[in-house]
Amino acid sequence: MPHRNAPLTETGRLRLARCIVDDGWSLRRAAERFQVSHTTAARWAGRYRRHGSAGLADRSSRPRHSPARTAQRTERRICKLRVTHRLGPARIAARLGLPASTVHRVLVRYHMPPLAHLDRATATRIRRYERQRPGELIHVDIKKLGNIPDGGGHRVLGRPAGRRNRQAMTITTRNGYGNPRLGHAFLHTAIDDHSRLAYTEILTDETKDTASAFLRRATAWFATAGVCIERVLTDNGSCYRSRLWAETCAHLGISPKRTRPYRPQTNGKVERFHRTLAEEWAYARPYASEAERRAALAPWLHLYNHHRGHTALKGQPPASRVTNLSGQNT
Repeated sequence: MPHRNAPLTETGRLRLARCIVDDGWSLRRAAERFQVSHTTAARWAGRYRRHGSAGLADRSSRPRHSPARTAQRTERRICKLRVTHRLGPARIAARLGLPASTVHRVLVRYHMPPLAHLDRATATRIRRYERQRPGELIHVDIKKLGNIPDGGGHRVLGRPAGRRNRQAMTITTRNGYGNPRLGHAFLHTAIDDHSRLAYTEILTDETKDTASAFLRRATAWFATAGVCIERVLTDNGSCYRSRLWAETCAHLGISPKRTRPYRPQTNGKVERFHRTLAEEWAYARPYASEAERRAALAPWLHLYNHHRGHTALKGQPPASRVTNLSGQNT
């Protein structure tokens, strides 16, 4: 394929060659007319005489022989290490005593997928999918977070100071003062497969009653955005295998579906959302108390749904795919 500044395309080469071969132009005159060197004009005219118009097509610049190319046996060893051990170029290069750049070129030559595109357990390609419309599939999952004691926890103050704050709150609770919210918080999340629109609540447990009540509220919240939930996908937690969960789904007109055991990748969109939520909200900055962190959740969710660009949506926020979402432009 000619580069952007090439004076001749295949059509231009044919015109040049015909002027020389068929019309009898001199090489110098034709070269001056088509703004190329006389050696270039001679080359295209020669190809036209030998092969006709077919000889004016672009040819591969690949050399016929590559004596310095990596041995085929070594290339096989590189590919075998990639498939069996799922190693990157640097680690394969260290094992075989090769430059990492050489290993990388071999992996590209054999079309080996990046490690990020492979399942860690089976080394098979991750199948990515996306539903065609909002509400066609909602992913639901629960993430457990440790509550922050007043004054800060160990992530900010270190283990000794964080332990002292937690023990002080425990003593206060035994004396009947305050509400330290020790223990864990349970983040119940529902995220739309098509738009990545997310709804999250901080609840006290992960029982079937709590999960079923959350589904009812999540369904109502999505309905206000014009999203009618058709199917919900969960893992195999006890609350999702309960009769109450099935009855709640039937009452709401939702078809329940569960992932295969030990396959969290199937519910990967909500798993990835929880990772983003932990990085950008739960552990994004030092919180002085659990109440302060919980107060920051609603603003962050608004930012995520309305303003934060999503790589899977070509840099657009989830609200861009849900036209009826209120507050979309605020």
